[in-house]
Amino acid sequence: MLDLYILETCPYCRKVMDFFEENDIAYNKKNISDKENREELLKLGGYEQVPYLFDTEKNNGMYESEDIIKYVKDRG
Repeated sequence: MLDLYILETCPYCRKVMDFFEENDIAYNKKNISDKENREELLKLGGYEQVPYLFDTEKNNGMYESEDIIKYVKDRG
């Protein structure tokens, strides 16, 4: 499963969410305005930066909207 850490007001997060929605990609949206999600993000990625994607199946995480979109496209 894909976990996407976001802030609703972030345009880069919106870009990734729009891509996911347009391509029917299933994901868990985790808003870091929620303290629990923010703490998870810091443990996984080390920075309070969004968007952050964590692929639970491949144990792989990344920042940057363009990198996230490329990763998901390449993932199939």
